[in-house]
Amino acid sequence: MKARRAFPQVISQSSINSVYFKQSSFDVDFLSIPFKYRPAKSGIPNQFNTNLNGAVYVGYRNDIYQLSFRKTPLNKYQRETRHYGISYGFFTGLGGTAMNPSVTDNQISIEYDGLVWGKGIAGIIGINNFTVGLALGFDNLLDENKKVWIYQGKPWLGLAFGLNLN
Repeated sequence: MKARRAFPQVISQSSINSVYFKQSSFDVDFLSIPFKYRPAKSGIPNQFNTNLNGAVYVGYRNDIYQLSFRKTPLNKYQRETRHYGISYGFFTGLGGTAMNPSVTDNQISIEYDGLVWGKGIAGIIGINNFTVGLALGFDNLLDENKKVWIYQGKPWLGLAFGLNLN
C-alpha cells in the first residue's frame, strides 16, 4: 500500500525521476531450444538443427526494475515499469535429432527422429516478458544407435527461449 502512494500509477504534477530496484534470486525456467549449431564432424559439415528441444533450467538471476513516468497527451504523467534480468545456470531436458546413415558413418540404413537427453550451461537475458539466451550443451542419444551416432556427447551451441517459472 505504501508503494502505491510513493509511486502512483498517474500523477498530475511534474515527472518523478526514474527509480531503480535490484533483486538477486534463484531462477527456475522452462527453456525451449529451437536451434542448435553442431560443428563439423566425420566429414559432415557444420549442422544447423531445428528439432524440438525442451529443458528445465536452474540458475542464479539478477533483476533490475526501472520505474519512470512519461507525459501523456493530457499532460498527466503515466507510470512505466521496465524489467531487465540476467541469469546463468544449468539445464537438462529432452529433445529430438535426425538419425540417418550420414550421422552414423553409414552404420544404419533407415531414417528416423531419435530421442536425446540434453544438458549443459546457459546464459539468459530477460527484457520485460521476453527471455532469450545462449546455451552450450551436450546430447546423448537414448536408443540402441547411441554407439554409432557421431554427435554422442559432443558439444553444440544453441539459441534458447525461456519462460520464468518463479
